[in-house]
Amino acid sequence: MLRALSSAISGLRNHQTKLDVIGNNIANVNTVAYKSGNVRFEELFSQLLGGATAPADRGGINPMQVGLGMRTSAINNDFTQGAVVGTGQTTDLAIEGEGFFIVSDGRQYFYTRDGSFTRDSSGELVNANGLKLMGFVDDTGELKAIHIPLGEELVAKATTAIEFGGNLDASEEVNGGYTYETYLYDSLGRRYTVELNFVKSAENEWDYTIEVIDYNDNPVSIGQGASGTLVYDEEGKLDLDNSVIEDLQFDPDGAADISVALDFSGTKQLAGESNVMERRQDGFGSGELVSFSIGRDGVITGIYSNGMSESLGEIALAYFVNPGGLVKGGSNLYQISSNSGEARIGLPGTGGRGLLRSEALEMSNTDLSYELTEMITTSRAFQANTRVISTSDEILMEVINIKR
Repeated sequence: MLRALSSAISGLRNHQTKLDVIGNNIANVNTVAYKSGNVRFEELFSQLLGGATAPADRGGINPMQVGLGMRTSAINNDFTQGAVVGTGQTTDLAIEGEGFFIVSDGRQYFYTRDGSFTRDSSGELVNANGLKLMGFVDDTGELKAIHIPLGEELVAKATTAIEFGGNLDASEEVNGGYTYETYLYDSLGRRYTVELNFVKSAENEWDYTIEVIDYNDNPVSIGQGASGTLVYDEEGKLDLDNSVIEDLQFDPDGAADISVALDFSGTKQLAGESNVMERRQDGFGSGELVSFSIGRDGVITGIYSNGMSESLGEIALAYFVNPGGLVKGGSNLYQISSNSGEARIGLPGTGGRGLLRSEALEMSNTDLSYELTEMITTSRAFQANTRVISTSDEILMEVINIKR
């Protein structure tokens, strides 16, 4: 009788714990990246009333035991993937895999699946609590805050190669010519005018000269590549072996030395109008950061007003051998425990960390229908344990009334 009371009390206590967990799961059904918990019970222990006997002349006898209740053996977190929904916000990120974002308060690291980040006034990516998203922003390999300086940073790129294409008229008379004008840039983003003069010096042979005018309309002294010769074969294709082409080199004021590789392999000499022109050059004038995108591999690509695109950093992810061993710290954050293993930090798409999806968030993995069903069965179990207590109380009353 007293055993029934203590067993029922243990049932009440532990089913109350399960109801607490279920209630928390239901409360967080719309919490970003929430991982639902589940409760596991085990028998407490059993009192031995009679031992087992081995078979002899008579058959063997099983032990007699009375259970003395139950207890909670574990409260596990379910780290299965939640549904990924689009948000249209570039800084919203979802992990498709088993990784965790790394955020910092400046003193220690925390780990989270919640990828709802925004830019603060300094241009750094932070979560709702101001913790900074960490990643790799340089070649040191150290974790640093991700900084996106929209409207602040200016970049430029010196021209190192110009590729030409088009035709030089094979019907042109010797000493006839063609002139074309293009541009190049120095390391400070200043633009220079480049004028190419082509003169037919012989059949299937053209000499060219180059003049460079700086940003102040002053001629530039060219150290190398001011002239050259283009030789074409009988089919009008450029004969590189017999042509003389040097890199265009000069020393601009206040900027790095310029050396531009000239590529005329895309030109031909056929009967028809001369129309040699620049196909591609890799220099850019100065431009500011106007937008950015985040790739599946975690690379943040900045897009500048001058057409350049440049990596601003890479978002880092952490992987844990046993994510169930992490300690919940509130605010959708986790911390390392002695059973989670150390954080294995690296890039998305490596080491089982998963890939990123920009403009999306991972939702809670709480299964509402399952939780409601569990709530019904748990409440019924709670009621059944209270009935055991009521029945035990009635029996105790009968015992007390025997002497009357």
